[in-house]
Amino acid sequence: MPNTPYIREVQLKRDQVPSFDPYPFALDAVRHWSRLELHPKVTYFIGENGSGKSTLLEAIAVSWGFNAEGGTKNFNFATRRSHSPLHDYLRLVKGVRRPQDGFFLRAESFFNVATEIEVLDKEGRGPLVIDSYGGLCLHEQSHGESFLALMTHRFGGRGLYILDEPEAALSPQRQLAVLARIHDLVQDDSQFIIATHSPILMAYPDATIYACGPGGVTQTTYAETEHYQVTRNFLQNPQRMMNVLFKN
Repeated sequence: MPNTPYIREVQLKRDQVPSFDPYPFALDAVRHWSRLELHPKVTYFIGENGSGKSTLLEAIAVSWGFNAEGGTKNFNFATRRSHSPLHDYLRLVKGVRRPQDGFFLRAESFFNVATEIEVLDKEGRGPLVIDSYGGLCLHEQSHGESFLALMTHRFGGRGLYILDEPEAALSPQRQLAVLARIHDLVQDDSQFIIATHSPILMAYPDATIYACGPGGVTQTTYAETEHYQVTRNFLQNPQRMMNVLFKN
C-alpha cells in the first residue's frame, strides 16, 4: 500500500497576517507563498543560515501540536519561550488517517528534551519514559548517540516525524545510518518533514525538496541543490578548491 500523508499541505493564511514587515513574516521563506504540498514520504526544507527553513519547520510542528522545544505532544515544558507566532497563521491540511506516533526533533534543544525525560522519571507517575529511548540516560551518551537512540528506539513507525537539522551531531557514517532508519520508517507508513544542510540526508530518492531563498520557497531536485554541487565539486578536486579559497 502506498504511503498516504498525515499532512497533505501547509497553507499560509495570508489574509490574516497583519503585516509582512516584522519577523518572521519578513523572511523570504514566509512572505512569498500561499500553499506548500508535502510529500507523503519525505519533504526537505533546505537553505542558507537565516533563510527561514527552521522557522517554517518549527511553525509546522507547533501547529500540529508538538512542543516548540521538541518532543512529543505530551511534552509541555518551556525552558525559554523563543518560538515565533508563525504557527498561528498556518493551516495544515491533514490526510484521512491519523498517525499513531510522532516526534519533533530540534538539534539545538534536544538537551532540554533529555532533561525533561529525567524530570518526568523522577516524578514517578508511570512507566519510565527513558525505557522508550533505549533505557540509557540520554545525557550519558554523546549527542550523536542520543539522536540515534531516539530514532532507533523511540520512533515506532506509522508516525509523523519533524526533524530540524538532525545531522548537527552526526558523523557521515551515522548520517547514512539515519538515512537507512528513515527508509525503514517510511516503509512502515511514516512521513518525515526535515530541515537540513546535509547532502547525505537530503539524498532520499522518493522525496520533495523545497529550497528557501531570496525568491521564497521553490521546489528543486537533489542534483540542483547548492549543497550537492558544492560538496561534489570539493570532493572531485579538493586542491583546486583550496587554491580558490586561499588565494591572496
